[in-house]
Amino acid sequence: MVSLIAGLVVLAATATVFWFCLPRGGKMHRFVGTEYEPYVGVAFTTGVALSFSLTLSGVLDMLGNP
Repeated sequence: MVSLIAGLVVLAATATVFWFCLPRGGKMHRFVGTEYEPYVGVAFTTGVALSFSLTLSGVLDMLGNP
């Protein structure tokens, strides 16, 4: 159950940070065009993968334990 909740929290945090990094008012985010841009993409991908893994682990644990 803890893994399921942690996975959903990580997914919500990743989605929130992604939302704040979207372009607004015709201006790009400050990491666009810098040497940190690929790392930001990897961080978002890692957040989604981690949340999926934790959520799946929590669901399978709930199904396996009566």
